[in-house]
Amino acid sequence: MDVRRVTVEPASAPAYEVRVGEGVAAAFPAECTSVLGHAPGRLFAVLDDGVPEGFTGAVLDAFRAAGYAVTTHAMHATERTKSLESVGLLLTAIAEAGLERRDPVLAIGGGIVGDVAGFAASAYRRGVPVIQCPTTLLAMVDASVGGKTGVNLTVPTRDRENPDSQPALLKNMAGAFHQPAAVLADVTALGSLADRQLRAGLAECLKHGLISGDWDDPTLGAWMDSAVPAILSRENGQHRATLIECVARNVAVKARVVAADEKEKSDTGGRALLNLGHTFAHAIETIPTLSPDGDPVHAPLQHGEAVALGLVGASACAAAMGLVGTAHTERTIASVSACGLPVKVAGLPDDEALVARMRHDKKAAGGVLRLTLPTGDATAALVTDPPLEAVRLGWSAIRTG
Repeated sequence: MDVRRVTVEPASAPAYEVRVGEGVAAAFPAECTSVLGHAPGRLFAVLDDGVPEGFTGAVLDAFRAAGYAVTTHAMHATERTKSLESVGLLLTAIAEAGLERRDPVLAIGGGIVGDVAGFAASAYRRGVPVIQCPTTLLAMVDASVGGKTGVNLTVPTRDRENPDSQPALLKNMAGAFHQPAAVLADVTALGSLADRQLRAGLAECLKHGLISGDWDDPTLGAWMDSAVPAILSRENGQHRATLIECVARNVAVKARVVAADEKEKSDTGGRALLNLGHTFAHAIETIPTLSPDGDPVHAPLQHGEAVALGLVGASACAAAMGLVGTAHTERTIASVSACGLPVKVAGLPDDEALVARMRHDKKAAGGVLRLTLPTGDATAALVTDPPLEAVRLGWSAIRTG
């Protein structure tokens, strides 16, 4: 079995491995005792209801065979269920299952399930181990690694002229840093992933390629461009091998960033560089009417689709500020398009409304925007208070209709 192991070394927690390969999830329970440092006890598994039972069943059976008493809890993953209410339900279920301080929570699913389960694990008894088993490409290369957990908050809007305005959904506004004990990136799970979800995961890979010059892999972006056809082909041989390489290289970049700036304290970049495109993305992905292709049936945008648009917007914004040339934006558009991801979107609110939504981003300070913007082919920087005209040009680059 081809298994790649990437070590993550956060400052505040023990180092852990991200295991990448086929079958790594079902193989892990036999080693879980040595990883956790104690004999098997109870295990609480949070299951994404979109993951096939064949995959989850094999993993859970392996934990049972290793001596764990397994309790399961199914979750339907949406931005609305990524909430404090879901965390509360999980905490109650975990308590009813009788988990003790050393018993692990296992998250099997996409990034939403991993975030909610990880947040619950961080809060239960002030912290129990969490094992992340991501089943989407996006979660494998990004959400499952680095210890960020959290949920969205729904808050009333302050629109006095429109008392019937809908509450705002603020992305990831409540959460905690809680590093996993292990991450099991089993590419077997990607076989059942819809094409749309697979493409969405590539957006985070493109993002890593756009910052990787400062993190010991300056050729990642070019490699990703060459690897995309094999990844999207879904042919067993080269497809699986390329997927393993893709996940391992992207995780390695994120691992280096996390080791350098685990809790995003750097004023010059650090972990904030991983947010390239995300301030644009977070402003639009909770708008329920937006669609990647204009078909309302496909609304809302998936996270990766919003990030893809955000990468184009961030590049255009940076070009307007003179940080990069227009060729950077053209290359970004070409890379995003090659992944089958949107580069423009119809139905956006006006610029004033979009900028107001951006100010709700966690990286804003004192109401002042802070954007991660590209500064070269594979480099980026955190920019405080960018000119609003440049931000508007960023939105213009992805606006249509």
